This record gives sequence, C-alpha cells and structure tokens, in this order.
Amino acid sequence: MLFKNYMEEAVETTLEEVLARKDDVCKCDRCKMDIKALALNNLPPKYVVTDIGYVYTKANELAAQFKTDITVAITNALKTVSKNPRH
Repeated sequence: MLFKNYMEEAVETTLEEVLARKDDVCKCDRCKMDIKALALNNLPPKYVVTDIGYVYTKANELAAQFKTDITVAITNALKTVSKNPRH
C-alpha cells in the first residue's frame, strides 16, 4: 500500500526545473532543502494511498494552475532562502 504526499514529488521536480534556469542562486543541498520545505509549507498537501490515486494526482499535475501554484511557491521560497542562506 502506498502512503505519500504527492506534492513533495511535484515540488522536487519543479524545483530542479527552476534551479536549472537560475545561475545566480546557491544550489547546495541545504539551500535546496530549505527552498523545498518552505515551498511545501505554503502549498496544500496531496496525500495518496493507492496507485490509482497516485496516477490521478499525477495526471492532475498537467493542469496549468497546479504547475503555476508550485512554481510560484518555489520562486517565493527561493527569494527568501537567497536572502537568508543557512549554509
């Protein structure tokens, strides 16, 4: 049985995409974890407990608003962490 916050996977994937386009930010593991945690704290969780729920949620990721919300949360978190890095 599966029990997972799908939003973690979506944020991880989107974070890598955002960081690939940014040359002026720290990409150390600590900063990436801080960005991810801050972004996840500002997004609703998407828990799934079955493979069907996982597939449904993954398909929902294709919705433009879902991706936009994640990108905005990551961008805001990136700004905050860049101003106050803890590495």
